Amino acid sequence: MDGRDLVRSMKMAGSVQGMRTVRSAWRHRRADARALTPRGVERARVPGLLISGEPGPGGGVVRFARSQLLVRVAVGGAVFWSWDGAGPLPSYALPGDGPEPDPRARLEPDANGRWKVVSERLTVVVSRDGAVELRTPGGVLLRRELPPRWWEPVEGGEARWVQRSELPADARFFGLGGRAGGPRLREGTYGLWNTDPGGRFGPGDDPLYLTMPVQVVVSDAGTHLAFHDNSWSGAVTLREGEEGAGSGHDRAGTCEVRVDGGPLRCWVVAGTPARVLQGWTALTGSPALPPSWALGPQHARWGFGSEQEVRRIVAGYRERKLPLSALHLDIDHYDAHQVFTVDRETFPGLPRLAEELREDGVRLVSIVDPAVRATAGNAVFDSGLEVGTEGAFVRDPQGVPVRGEVWPGECVYPDFTDPLVREWWGALYEERLGQGFAGVWHDMNEPVAFSAFGDPSLPRSSRHSLEGRGGDHREAHNVYALAMARAGYEGLRRLRPGERPFLFSRSGWAGMQRYGGTWSGDVATGWPGLRASLALVLGLGLCGVPYSGPDVGGFDGSPSPELYLRWFQLGSYMPLFRTHAAIGAGRREPWEFGPQVLGHARRVLEERERMRPYFVTLAELARLTGAPYVRPVWWGAPGDRELRDCEDAFLLGDALLVAPVLEEGTDRRPVRLPPGRWYDTATGQAHEGPGQAVVDAPLSRIPVLARAGAVIPVRGPEGGVELEAWAPAAGRTGGGLVVGDVGDGWARAEVERYTSCVRSGRVVVERDGEEGLVPYPVRVRGLPAPSQR
Repeated sequence: MDGRDLVRSMKMAGSVQGMRTVRSAWRHRRADARALTPRGVERARVPGLLISGEPGPGGGVVRFARSQLLVRVAVGGAVFWSWDGAGPLPSYALPGDGPEPDPRARLEPDANGRWKVVSERLTVVVSRDGAVELRTPGGVLLRRELPPRWWEPVEGGEARWVQRSELPADARFFGLGGRAGGPRLREGTYGLWNTDPGGRFGPGDDPLYLTMPVQVVVSDAGTHLAFHDNSWSGAVTLREGEEGAGSGHDRAGTCEVRVDGGPLRCWVVAGTPARVLQGWTALTGSPALPPSWALGPQHARWGFGSEQEVRRIVAGYRERKLPLSALHLDIDHYDAHQVFTVDRETFPGLPRLAEELREDGVRLVSIVDPAVRATAGNAVFDSGLEVGTEGAFVRDPQGVPVRGEVWPGECVYPDFTDPLVREWWGALYEERLGQGFAGVWHDMNEPVAFSAFGDPSLPRSSRHSLEGRGGDHREAHNVYALAMARAGYEGLRRLRPGERPFLFSRSGWAGMQRYGGTWSGDVATGWPGLRASLALVLGLGLCGVPYSGPDVGGFDGSPSPELYLRWFQLGSYMPLFRTHAAIGAGRREPWEFGPQVLGHARRVLEERERMRPYFVTLAELARLTGAPYVRPVWWGAPGDRELRDCEDAFLLGDALLVAPVLEEGTDRRPVRLPPGRWYDTATGQAHEGPGQAVVDAPLSRIPVLARAGAVIPVRGPEGGVELEAWAPAAGRTGGGLVVGDVGDGWARAEVERYTSCVRSGRVVVERDGEEGLVPYPVRVRGLPAPSQR
């Protein structure tokens, strides 16, 4: 029992439910002790020496004395390699049958006794001992995979493995899912096991709810993404390199991936950051497009408690003329916390309430947990027992449904890796739609089973369908929430085919963007939690999940007025802009922090609404290209080492640089600028990059800078779209994209391209291909002073 287990056990032991969690923890531990054979004596294995090569579609197979390596280039440029005969499928990360091999790529020998595959974006070189080098077309080394090592139990069972990689000395690491200590990942070990940290977390906590073996590496040599497609538990250990100050004795950076079982296989995508994310999205699927209302401000609380309180909160927003798009109901609106129910005493007229709020422009969003109370007479439990031949729930090796303690009491867990179970579960969302909800947020889906000690999840020996292949929780755990998101998304599509589903999930895995987004989970209230909020959104965006956001104000505790306002200001530039708090935490409504904060918050909300057309455009571009709304400042200039180390600012699309205030008592802050001219949107002052500028950051606002030449769609004073054009620098041009809001259905919007330039001393904006035709009003900002024109 480690320190966290001891604290958890002491907190829980004083309650009836706490005692049940102690019994549950012992039950789970005994189940694994009975069903999982100890590894015992192991034998180590390496590939051995190269024997031969055999060309095949997109690449070929290289055979070694004790293993074989498959190398394949896919259409689109992604490179796949795997050992021991593993193929790209089956995979929860890849939709459908995966990409086709590129017929132009072919395995061939080189003059040094090695084998190589040459493609448009990468050259793969396989050495005689099993090392795999990934080089740019110009021959520059991006990544060198050393020969892997396996440990195989002598008595039989899954082999665990380690893959060690060498990276350029100047490389910086990002990604690995949702990490509170990022966005740049420092030296250390990062767990690969989706985990509920237990009520709150800060930058030092790892792993968290959403881990992915997806790493983005940026160096002078280029940018690449590496994805080890394996859902078993594991860990990634990173070490940054050291440059030899011109001596030629650089120490390479290293990445070591250790996994407890399953295939050793990897995808690599290389290019500019934009190309990398486009290739990753092509591989794993386009992000689901949120309905346009989900790009507005949202409010949540665990503990609204009644219809009257919901009406009071919404009335508070309206009386104070504060925009609000959605309000979220947590588990307290359920009957005894049971999913797909309503407490009729506190919410006697939920459908009527939802209809009235919708007429006022506010949607209701419902929490949905996977755990089902295991009680006869519970309609969800009873119907789940009738699914298929064995029922819908995860079972132990003896075929008995696994039970765990969650909010409703003793619960069972749907096996979302079974297609029949996904179909059954998706149909249950009809009840939520019937109550008037417009969207759902999935919680507790790592999955969680309250435990006084040990892993707060299901026993690792629990049995899952895994699409009919069969397997246990060691393989299914990390993809459980992804499969649940698929069940919910596909169910909502069947039930309301004319509407885009709105779904976001606390946990997930690679490819989850196909079904929706995510949020930070229970981030701790405090300045470190504020900083972690930014790290999570940036890291997840680089892993292909563009729609996310934090619990504004933090999940626990009571933020000071200053902290709340700074969090509110940061959240307003996140894709998911949602205040939220725990049942025992302080309030999160803007008027609870005094008139000064309320006034500043009103301007924040009004600016978010003014920027709504830009967010609509970014959402569509994310669907089309995979580019996240929120991007690291090195996005357009990955070769700038200063930008690679910048963690306290971000780009919102291509046009805006946002520099949130992350420290108490700050009214001025330095901002690291990418190349080009940047205008302070509040003062109009121009700053030249690359370099650093010190800008004002009064309590009323955070610094936001616009790129010179940018054309940004915003909401005009009369409610329609207008174009905000920032003057290009002398001799330069600019531009921007506009995607119109087509509502919440499936109509495809047109992508409009606009250019900006200076002619005869004035800024001119034109639509590509249609000179002079601009269907929107244009407002020019950032003009030089008259004496400079």
